[in-house]
Amino acid sequence: MVPEDEKSLELFLCIGLDERTARDIVKNNRNLTSDLTALIHQARVTDGCDRTTGILLYWVVTKYGGKALVHRPTLLEYIVSSKIKTSSQLDAAYSFFGNTAVEVSPEDIEKTVKQIFEENMKTILEQRYRTSVGKLTGHVLKSLPWADPETVRRVIEEKLYALLGEKTAADNEKPTKKKEKKEKPTKVEKAVLEAIPHPSEEELNPYSIFPQPKENLKVHTEVLFSDGSVLRCSNTKEVLDKHLKVTGGKVYTRFPPEPNGYLHIGHAKAMSVDFGLAKERGGWCYLRYDDTNPEAEKKEYISHIEEIVNWMGWEPFKITYTSDYFQELYDLAVELIRRGHAYVDHQNAEEIKEYREKKMNSPWRERPIEESLELFDEMRLGMIDEGKATLRLKQDMKSDNCNMYDLIAYRIKASETGIISGYFTPHPHTGDRWRIYPTYDYAHCIVDSLENITHSLCTLEFETRRASYYWLLHSLGLYMPYVWEYSRLNVTNTVMSKHKLNYIVTNKYVDGWDDPRLLTLAGLRRRGVTPTAINAFVRGLGITRSDGSLIHVSRLEHHIREELNKTAPRTMVVLNPLKVVITNLEADKVMELDAKRWPDAQNDDPSAFYKVALSRVIYIEQSDFQKEDSKNYFGLAPGKSALLRYAFPIKCTNVVFANDTETVSEIHVEYDPEKKIKPKGVLHWVPASSPGKEPIKVEVRSFENLFNSENPAELNDDWLTDINSNSKVVVSDAYALSTIKDAAVGDTFQFERLGYYTVDKDSIPGKLVFNRTVTLKDGYKKGGK
Repeated sequence: MVPEDEKSLELFLCIGLDERTARDIVKNNRNLTSDLTALIHQARVTDGCDRTTGILLYWVVTKYGGKALVHRPTLLEYIVSSKIKTSSQLDAAYSFFGNTAVEVSPEDIEKTVKQIFEENMKTILEQRYRTSVGKLTGHVLKSLPWADPETVRRVIEEKLYALLGEKTAADNEKPTKKKEKKEKPTKVEKAVLEAIPHPSEEELNPYSIFPQPKENLKVHTEVLFSDGSVLRCSNTKEVLDKHLKVTGGKVYTRFPPEPNGYLHIGHAKAMSVDFGLAKERGGWCYLRYDDTNPEAEKKEYISHIEEIVNWMGWEPFKITYTSDYFQELYDLAVELIRRGHAYVDHQNAEEIKEYREKKMNSPWRERPIEESLELFDEMRLGMIDEGKATLRLKQDMKSDNCNMYDLIAYRIKASETGIISGYFTPHPHTGDRWRIYPTYDYAHCIVDSLENITHSLCTLEFETRRASYYWLLHSLGLYMPYVWEYSRLNVTNTVMSKHKLNYIVTNKYVDGWDDPRLLTLAGLRRRGVTPTAINAFVRGLGITRSDGSLIHVSRLEHHIREELNKTAPRTMVVLNPLKVVITNLEADKVMELDAKRWPDAQNDDPSAFYKVALSRVIYIEQSDFQKEDSKNYFGLAPGKSALLRYAFPIKCTNVVFANDTETVSEIHVEYDPEKKIKPKGVLHWVPASSPGKEPIKVEVRSFENLFNSENPAELNDDWLTDINSNSKVVVSDAYALSTIKDAAVGDTFQFERLGYYTVDKDSIPGKLVFNRTVTLKDGYKKGGK
């Protein structure tokens, strides 16, 4: 990295950008590096600022770009002084400027500067070059609030030089500083401030809703029993003090996926909540595998989860497994039996369901404690076959909460022949050591307590389980974490159920867990979506307890585009080629033209350009030619002109048909070297690699929504019939520029006029395969779902 890049990287880290984003900008986007560096200097935060201010400054450059130049000084002043604290405030301020600003001509600026000079001529002649240019600029801007401050300043400096001539020795002496009286805000400033909405505390920090660990003496919840009694669950001072001594008062959270499949975008939200709270409070977050069901779990899934958590930018405090605590869980189950809070039951699944529906106690509920202890030991030793016995919690079968209906704590996992064959279901982490396995309802809360979790966070479907969570910890006298539920993430035109995902993967409706049509995190990564875009999407949803209504997929795509627009270099690819012969260009002539990798590339930055060769034969999209012209069509047609991107205007002079059919095989054109023609249409194109040879061929895969309906889950058993048969379209022989022939798997480009595309893992030497990440058009409206 060159010294200038190192300085820019240091500046970006200084304002709070994460290292991955900062390095990516410096490495891949020269223009953004230059603009952001200049803006940091303009905002006078080169010594650093808080992360909120830094992110807002970053957005001024990336979100508004050159459109905000006129109002940039005011925006920067409001951000640095914390008058603007959130992205919504920044949008409101920019919108106000955009809707209110008027065009200020150079003549208006000259006239106003002249007037200000006449009004202050005596002071200017006395102070000469010690006159405050900033003050004079301020006077002008009071009269012309929408004028460009830099232009005003330049005109004032020119006017001073014309009036005073060259500086003298006296002019170079530093003036003595006087304490200036703070000016009141102008009418424009007042109007802008009034237009900016005041953010709530939760908008400023979504994690502010969670209590501190030391506040965990308060009542968590009330467990109501059918006899009218109430159990108020909270920690005693002694229990809490012991917990705080172990944790040092830090926040401890956990991200607890079950390793029975690949993680999807809903898990990205859970990671943002669990890891995000710990990071924001300076605490720790465990990655804990909830591995209590050995039949559904695989080492493949365990490896994937750890890898994808790291890819998403999260670093676990420790990686643990529920199975690490199997011995402690078993010992506590024995203690529950001894305390009269659990019993061994012989009802089968159907009988348990029937008795629960009728709110009836099991016939074995009141069996002697010693008998249950003996039977539970036989379950552990493998002396009882699967389905013949379970350990159940003795809760309240008459409760209004079905999660208090004597939940199952342990079950046997074995073959039908059980102890006779000696085969029991192996566990991917503990092997064949255990014959019995705890359930989620039993293990989850206990392991939370054993790991000293301060905040046990989960989605709203677990809310009814809160009563059993606290009942069990209270029955054992264990530390109780703070439990809080948030809305589940549901996205349109997909399924989020692991059961359904597993079904369509296993039955090959899609091409594996990382199929780009799935909203699994592996699928999104393969499609070219960045973790930055995913985290921005889920963070923007907040941590609310709303009903978790469907979030439209276009909202996710909006964040993907915002990210790729800054990071993906441009190139040209033709999906459905049509041969074009430029008849007035010599057969052996090749013109090297400059094409832009970035739309705002500056001429003095050679790295922002690449060369494209214009030769006699080129290829355009078939859809960019029509045999008959029509209204509002800007492509080529007989006798009509269009502009070749980065090149010259061309005019169609002849059409060649294939074998006397209506199929167009090639078109002939003439180019305008003087660029006298100014056509409206602009075409992307790819040249022949050399005379008589075609350009390099690539395979391009375009993806649409996997399901036709926004909510396929509503179709119940018919959900498979809703799969979109056209969700994947493959073009095997697209043409690409040779400049991308060495692209590596994961490299992303913007194919001009087409969309953003990423190199797929199916690429082989000599044949790149691209997945469309997202189209260029953004259908997301802010404020919508």
